[in-house]
Amino acid sequence: MYKIPSDAVITIAGTVGVGKSSLTKALAEKLNFRTSFEKVDNNPYLEKFYHDFDRWSFHLQIYFLAERFKEQKRMFEYGGGFIQDRSIYEDVDIFAKMHEEGGTMTAEDFETYRQLYEAMVMTPYFPKPDCLIYLECDYDAVLRRITERGRQMEIETDELYWRALFARYEQWIDSFNACPVIRIHIDEYDVFDNIDTLDPVIEKIGRVIEEHRKSQQR
Repeated sequence: MYKIPSDAVITIAGTVGVGKSSLTKALAEKLNFRTSFEKVDNNPYLEKFYHDFDRWSFHLQIYFLAERFKEQKRMFEYGGGFIQDRSIYEDVDIFAKMHEEGGTMTAEDFETYRQLYEAMVMTPYFPKPDCLIYLECDYDAVLRRITERGRQMEIETDELYWRALFARYEQWIDSFNACPVIRIHIDEYDVFDNIDTLDPVIEKIGRVIEEHRKSQQR
C-alpha cells in the first residue's frame, strides 16, 4: 500500500466543467490536506471576459498568472500538504495561446504574457507539484456539467469555445512534462455517493510520487 507524503502538492488539471473542484475537495478530505482553489467568485475580470473576449482576455490571463504564482509560493511555504484546483501551466499553452490564435488576444499582448510567464515559472527555482492529475472525460459530459452547475456566463458562451478548449487540453497533456502525470477518467470514481471509490486513485498517486521522489534522489 502506497502512502501519499504529508508534504505532497498535487495539482488537478482538466477542461472547464470536468470536476476539478469536486475532486479537489474530496481528495483533501480523504487525505486531510489543505485545498487551493482558483479565484472565480471574486475575480474582477471573469464575467467581463465572457462578455467580451477581445477586450478582457489579456487582463484575465495576467490576473490568473499572478494569483496562481502567489498560490504556488504559499503552498510550498506552508510545507506542502495541498490539493490544487488547476495548474499554472495550463494558462499559457491553452487559454492564452487559444485567444492569440483566435484573434481575441493580440500577438503583442500574448508575447508580453508569455515572457512574464517564463520569467516567473520556467526557472529552476519555481516549485513544481509532485504530480498532476489529468481528468479525462467525454466532451458531451463536459457540456452537461457546465449546464448543471448553472454559471450563466458559461451557459451563454458559444459552444464552439468549449469544443476548442476541450481539443486544446487533449493536445496539451500529451506533451506536458513539468511533473509526473496521472490520467484518471471521471467515470472511475464517485465523490458524491461513495468517496471510497477514490482509494484506487490515492494508491496510484502514492505510487507515482514515491517513484518520482526516488528518481530525483539518484
